[in-house]
Amino acid sequence: MKIVELSKTNSIVNRFVAELRDVNIQKDSMRFRRNLERIGEIMAYEISKDFSYSTKNIISPLGIAEMNTPDNKVVISTILRAGLPFHEGFLSYLDNAENAFVSAYRKYKDRLNFDIHIEYIASPDLTNKTLIISDPMLATGSSMELAYQALLTKGKPAHVHVASVIASQQAMDYIQQKMPADITTVWVGAVDPVLDEHSYIVPGLGDAGDLAYGEKV
Repeated sequence: MKIVELSKTNSIVNRFVAELRDVNIQKDSMRFRRNLERIGEIMAYEISKDFSYSTKNIISPLGIAEMNTPDNKVVISTILRAGLPFHEGFLSYLDNAENAFVSAYRKYKDRLNFDIHIEYIASPDLTNKTLIISDPMLATGSSMELAYQALLTKGKPAHVHVASVIASQQAMDYIQQKMPADITTVWVGAVDPVLDEHSYIVPGLGDAGDLAYGEKV
């Protein structure tokens, strides 16, 4: 399984991730959403380098230009709700992509223990397509695996790109065990070492959904 951690190289994505973490900048929810979107745009660009390309003849006003353009049929899938601005970043670059949405949430059995539940899925046929599953935070990895299993009911993709802004090391280990290694690539902005007792990523950034769209009851 190929894993790409963008923070291991010096790029502007590190500034965007730093601003997402910053407790003072987090007070601006519009900037928080925009930074998620911008990281999605950067990841879409990086992922596009792994697509299949072929040469096409493009007719310009003055002649014909041979251009290498991608051939992949792409589906961008997002785990609601924090994933929405992240999704928009991917879609702004991969504007011909189809789209899928999965609702996954934690159902707590007590203060510390929970199960992940899938409540809603809307997806086109995924057969032989390139599937991008975007979720800003990979804490345990369980939501990502369940979302992938739910999406498989809509067809088997040719390749899967898992995209996240911040993941725990535990989630990275879990994804490598549970996702098909031969067709999966993981893209992450940064990997943090620890989960706390509530399974929140430390240092992480907090609840991405609340920071983007307001607290829920």
